[in-house]
Amino acid sequence: MNSSYSKRKKESLLKHILRYCLLLFLITFFCSLWIPRLRYMSERSRLSSDIVESAEFRQQTVDQGTAGLIRDMDSPGEYLAVYWLESRFGERSINLSPDDALSLRKRWEKADGWSDYLSTCQAIWDDLVYFPVASSKTADINVTFEDSWMFDRSYKGERVHEGTDIMPDKNERGVLPVVSMTDGVVQNKGWLELGGYRIGIRTPGGAYFYYAHLDSYADIEEGDKIKAGDLLGYMGDTGYGTEEGTKGKFPVHLHLGIYVYDKGQEISVNPYPALKYVEEKNIDYHER
Repeated sequence: MNSSYSKRKKESLLKHILRYCLLLFLITFFCSLWIPRLRYMSERSRLSSDIVESAEFRQQTVDQGTAGLIRDMDSPGEYLAVYWLESRFGERSINLSPDDALSLRKRWEKADGWSDYLSTCQAIWDDLVYFPVASSKTADINVTFEDSWMFDRSYKGERVHEGTDIMPDKNERGVLPVVSMTDGVVQNKGWLELGGYRIGIRTPGGAYFYYAHLDSYADIEEGDKIKAGDLLGYMGDTGYGTEEGTKGKFPVHLHLGIYVYDKGQEISVNPYPALKYVEEKNIDYHER
C-alpha cells in the first residue's frame, strides 16, 4: 500500500511540474511576442503630440561630449533629434556617432510624430550661424553666459526666466554690437515693458529668436530680410518700466530667447545649448 501511495504521489508531483513548465513556457512565449511590442509602443509614446511642450525637450540637454561633436556639424538638428530620443532627453549618457544616428533615424521615422518633431529640432538648430554678440574694435569687453533657464524672476510678480542672459565684464551700454544668429525676417521691433527695446527674428526654419534690452537699433524695420551676422542694435539695459526708454533697472546685458511654434502657441526652449554651439563662431563687426 505504501508503494502504491508513493507512486501516485510521484505521478501527481510530475503533473504539477509539467503544468508549471507549460505555464512558464507560455509566459515566456507571450513575453517574447509582447516585449518588442511594448518597447515599440514606449518609443512611440516619446513622440507624442505633446513632446514639444515637455520640460525634457524644452531643456535641450546636450552633454559635453556631444556638444563637442556637433560643433563640427553645419546642420546638427537631425542628429540631435535622434540623440535626444536615444538618450531619453539627457536622462542617460550615450555615445552616438553621426553614422549611428543616421541608422537609428530609420527606426524612429516610422513612429507617429517624427516629422513634426524633426522639423522642430531643425528649426532651432540648423539655422544657427553666429554668436549674437560681435567683437568691436572700439570695445575691449568680454562676455560670459550661464544656464539660467527657468530661474526665478520677480518683476511684476513671480515668474521664470525663459532665456539666457549674456553678460559683459564692463557695465557699458550702447557699446557691444548685437548681431543676428541666423538668416530671417524681422517680425517684431519695438518696446516691451519686460524686454525693453527688442528685436524678434523669424528664421527660415520657423523658430523665433528674441533679442531683448537693446540700447538702440540698427537701421532695420519690421518685414526686412536679414542675413546672419547683420547688426540688430547695441547691448543695453532697457526695460522693466511702463515708460518707453526706461534704463538702469538692472546691469547691461543681452537676453536671448528662442521660441518654436506649436499648436497655435509659442513654446520657449532653452537657448543655452544653442549658444554653446556657436560660442566660438564670433565675428568682428565694424560699420559698413
